[in-house]
Amino acid sequence: MSIQLLDNETINKIAAGEVIERPASIVKELTENAIDAGASAVTIEIRDGGQALIRVTDNGSGIPAGEVREAFVRHATSKIRTAEDLNGVQSLGFRGEALSSIAAVCRTEIITKTRSALTGIRFLIEGGTEVLFEEIGAPEGTTVIARDIFFHTPVRRKFLKSPPQRRPTCRSWRSSWLFPIRRSPSGSS
Repeated sequence: MSIQLLDNETINKIAAGEVIERPASIVKELTENAIDAGASAVTIEIRDGGQALIRVTDNGSGIPAGEVREAFVRHATSKIRTAEDLNGVQSLGFRGEALSSIAAVCRTEIITKTRSALTGIRFLIEGGTEVLFEEIGAPEGTTVIARDIFFHTPVRRKFLKSPPQRRPTCRSWRSSWLFPIRRSPSGSS
C-alpha cells in the first residue's frame, strides 16, 4: 500500500480517540470544562456505564451564542492565544480538543447560556456534523449530553469494557474532585 495523507474526517477520528479513550474520559473533560467556567455546582448523569449517555450540567459562565459552533472546532480555545501563553496556563484544559473530540465520537448536544443573554443556545452535532442550532430558554451555565459513545467507530466500541466495569471508573474520577457534585434526581450514576 502506498503512503497517502489521510482525509480530515479520518484524522479527526484518530485524534478524538487519543483524547476520548472511554466514557470516563468524557466525564473528565466535561468536568474540567465546568470548573474552568467557574461552576460551583456540577451534576453528572451516566447511563449504561457512560456508553448510552453522559450528561454534565454546570452553573458556570456559559458560552456566548456566537462562539458555540467555534467551541467544537479542533484547537479552538479561550485559554491561550500564542505559544508564550503556555507558560502561564492557569486552567485545567487549554488545548481546545475536548468538545471537538467528544463530538467526533458520539451524538453530542450542548445547551448553554451566559448571564447576559436573554436566551440560551441548543446545538446538536453528530459525528462531527452539525444537526441543529437554535435559541431556547435555558438557565445560566452549560449542559453537555454525549449519547451513543463510539456509535460510528465500531472498533473502539468493541474494546469498551462492560457497563458494570466502566461505572467505577467514572465514579472514582468524579469523586476525586474537592467540590460538591450533585446526583441526578433519578439517582443513576
